[in-house]
Amino acid sequence: MSGLSFDPARCVRSVTKLSECRACIDLCPVRTLAIAENGLPSFVPRECVECGGCLGVCPTEAFSLGSFDATDFFFGFVASGRSLLSCRLGLPCITALATEHLVALALLRREPLVVDIGHCATCPYKEPLYGRIVESVEEANHLLKALESRRQIRLETVAAEDDRTEPKPEEAGRRAFLKHLSPKGAAEAKREFDALVEKSDGSRRVHEIDLLALARIRQKEIPDKRKILLTALKRTPKPSMYHTVEEGTVGFLSQKYIETDTCTNCQVCYRICPTGALSSDEKMSRIDFDAMLCLKCRACHDACEPGAIRLQPVFEVKECFEPTQRLLASFRVLRCDECGISFSSLRGERVCPRCRIEEDEALDLWGLEVDETGRPIFGSVGKKDEKG
Repeated sequence: MSGLSFDPARCVRSVTKLSECRACIDLCPVRTLAIAENGLPSFVPRECVECGGCLGVCPTEAFSLGSFDATDFFFGFVASGRSLLSCRLGLPCITALATEHLVALALLRREPLVVDIGHCATCPYKEPLYGRIVESVEEANHLLKALESRRQIRLETVAAEDDRTEPKPEEAGRRAFLKHLSPKGAAEAKREFDALVEKSDGSRRVHEIDLLALARIRQKEIPDKRKILLTALKRTPKPSMYHTVEEGTVGFLSQKYIETDTCTNCQVCYRICPTGALSSDEKMSRIDFDAMLCLKCRACHDACEPGAIRLQPVFEVKECFEPTQRLLASFRVLRCDECGISFSSLRGERVCPRCRIEEDEALDLWGLEVDETGRPIFGSVGKKDEKG
């Protein structure tokens, strides 16, 4: 295997230092993943067992394995016509697939999808990987039921045998030699060699945000697994009626609302949203939300200082078939009477917060008071001192 890689530009913790996401940390069976001082995940390459669990649970697909690509596996599995998912059949572990992959596979197949847990009992990394497999299947089945799909996913102890056939030594050598003749093949060989050297190093690999990563963070990217799920839903018949699922039963879909009394329109939530599920207009006068672009990474919740953005108690399955961009909040945008800069007037103010702070500081320095309309009372000089 070519080793585990991490793209800091795609990590939720890169969009805000306030993010509390630690899904990859909690699932790692050998505890090699940890949060570094800069807030990003770090790991020791030599200690990684390459189970792929971090690939499946990462909401933004920040992790990758050189020897396994979930998107390639998905389309290959669909094309093969198979119905059995097993860690002996092209998967490092079932956890390398996200719940979205399982739902999409179940929707696109005529036969029931079977997840093989026959090897879990003897797996040295059963904890916590087995629990994640069960949780992911239950979560997928819960959504499939709400979609009125008859294709539920089954957990079975098949204990499938490895179907990979090893080529003869001379044939394998010939393939490797021919592959490395091309520039692309030579580049791949160099990457594989570098990965092996890196894996032999016992030092912890810490990732940093450079200028290139910073530019990529600002781009709104939708993970492949969400694109796959959306494609599968387009091919799925609409249910007889639209159901709802409780918020806590699906970990990758959500609907939100905003408490407008506490929201300050600071613009942080939609600026840091990694997919653009939260957005605004040119005047920054509204906050819109697209549920099917939301990964439920909770970055917006973690960064919202007043805690104004909330999760709805239920998710409406109608969004899966008729996605809409909902207005969560709107604001009155005015030009400040003092500086002329546009700002959100939350309570009819005519002066922006920055100018208001400057005015308050000036009034305090001059010892002036203000009347009910906020205008300074020039006859009040010295009265503050007299009142003590």
